[in-house]
Amino acid sequence: MAIGSLARRKATTILSSNRYLYKYSFSLNRGFASGSDENDVVVIGGGPGGYVTAIKAAQLGLKTTCIEKRGALGGTCLNVGCIPSKALLHSSHMYHEAQHSFANHGVKFSSVEVDLPAMMAQKDKAVAGLTRGIEGLFKKNKVNYVKGYGKFLSPSEISVDTLEGGNTVVKGKNIIVATGSDVKSLPGLTIDEKRIVSSTGALALTEVPKKLVVIGAGYIGLEMGSVWGRLGSEVTVVEFGPGIVPSMDGEVRKQFQRSLEKQKMKFKLNTKVVSVDTVGDGVKLTLEPAAGGEQTTLEADVVLVSAGRVPFTSGLGLDKIGVETDKAGRILVNERFASNVPGVYAIGDVIPGPMLAHKAEEDGVACVEFIAGKEGHVDYDLVPGVCYTHPEVASVGKTEEQVKALGVDYRVGKFPFLANSRAKAIDDAEGIVKILAEKETDKILGVHIMSPNAGELIHEAVLAMHYGASSEDIARTCHAHPTMSEALKEAAMATYDKPIHI
Repeated sequence: MAIGSLARRKATTILSSNRYLYKYSFSLNRGFASGSDENDVVVIGGGPGGYVTAIKAAQLGLKTTCIEKRGALGGTCLNVGCIPSKALLHSSHMYHEAQHSFANHGVKFSSVEVDLPAMMAQKDKAVAGLTRGIEGLFKKNKVNYVKGYGKFLSPSEISVDTLEGGNTVVKGKNIIVATGSDVKSLPGLTIDEKRIVSSTGALALTEVPKKLVVIGAGYIGLEMGSVWGRLGSEVTVVEFGPGIVPSMDGEVRKQFQRSLEKQKMKFKLNTKVVSVDTVGDGVKLTLEPAAGGEQTTLEADVVLVSAGRVPFTSGLGLDKIGVETDKAGRILVNERFASNVPGVYAIGDVIPGPMLAHKAEEDGVACVEFIAGKEGHVDYDLVPGVCYTHPEVASVGKTEEQVKALGVDYRVGKFPFLANSRAKAIDDAEGIVKILAEKETDKILGVHIMSPNAGELIHEAVLAMHYGASSEDIARTCHAHPTMSEALKEAAMATYDKPIHI
């Protein structure tokens, strides 16, 4: 019997899905809804979670209304987050490549310069087109779209202050809260989106700052630091913790930091911001060690506050109808995304779990499937994460530190992109694939990739893990040559046996 088959039969239960512990479990009795209710489903929020939820509900035959306060669908992700940041990451990478790499490929020109207004216009064009696309999907699927700020009057009624200045009441048998998250503020820092900016302001700067300080070494801070660093800023990242991106595998994280340092990004770890002085043209930060000690100062033209995000649940009237939340403001739900108030559900950033657009989408689809009498499912152990710098870093499953903490015997397989023929051919070979597999069964426990396009490569691993694959299963799968994905195959070979090309 192949090891891959054995893995699916014998895989230990100690690594079974690490789902959230929900406080409530009860029947989905929606008997309170009257025949006069206009909608089967009302979704508050039109971000990736909200608009996907609304479309799926309509596809399932449920009469659906989506309420969005921004006046533009797509939420933070499309309007001031994922999409515009990736547009700028790509544009700034092209500029950086033109400066530093094109000549190596025989492409030479006398000069290259940044046209920041044109770069911003390209970003805005992408955002506008995608927003209109979602509106088109709403029309196609017959989703009613209400532009305004909604709050609960009752578990089946939402009062909406419309953007036109009026008010309307939207009724629904099932209300789904999908209002997403907001920037986490820090004491003593007032975000003006000019000198002290959130990610929103960092996406709309009118000139390249000479000195940019990023507070927080998470995904968003490193991505935006990369954008402006490529365009000419001197970037310093201040992080309270001992390392960047704490959710990342430790070995990969160290390689990633070295890569960013080679790109001239500076790091001040184990450091906290004590105060900020905005007198004058610039910004002066007072810093000290996280454990206390001698203070130092750091000057900047712009400071990006990127210390995380918090659920956006204030002003919704949740307390008025008795919806219970935790200390962080997240709505407590059961395995069917139902709150303690019958008929009220929540998904995405407003409930526990990673604050990721694709996680919110999966939540929403599963939620309305439950409402429609079907079975929904989200495996939170297999939600991939990607940092869209260059190289990108993508991961799914457990880190080596997490596997060790569980006390599981495991094997590690690694393969460097320096030994990958496609990476060498395109002269972009920095990075590594790392696979963790259970020793007894060879079942894959986690995959971590640092490379160009790691965010695309990771999904082979996601699919493999969804079906309980072993590392041998990937290793024995034919991969096209020459491709970057062969590095994943070689790492899998290194996990259960030996790689060929190193």
